[in-house]
Amino acid sequence: MKSKKREKNLLTEVELEFMKTLWELGEGTVRDVMAKLPPSRELAYTSVSTIMRILEQKNFLKSRKEGISYIYTPMITKSYYESLSLNHFVKDLFKNEPVSLVTKLLDDNHMSQEELLEIKEFIETKLEK
Repeated sequence: MKSKKREKNLLTEVELEFMKTLWELGEGTVRDVMAKLPPSRELAYTSVSTIMRILEQKNFLKSRKEGISYIYTPMITKSYYESLSLNHFVKDLFKNEPVSLVTKLLDDNHMSQEELLEIKEFIETKLEK
């Protein structure tokens, strides 16, 4: 499922907002996506439709026609995109050094004792495998 085209075409902020909505819905029309956006997002139907078609051209969505509407379905899972974008982020910003990313997260995010213990337990579980 991984393609070089997708790596080069990471989602823009607006595209990601729409994809999050469709991951939540499972599938939907332009109007379904518009209904899930915050009321402060005053986007025209044509603008949302254009972005959905762009996502389809980028192979993030597929569509099928039902009546006069197109139903859009994600072609990738949220988990897959999280991995793809995180790998891209680590490679580009942290010189492909995941330890640098984790160090930065731990140093800068003022995590609670409970959160740190949860991370520690997760690492210990990973080390046991």
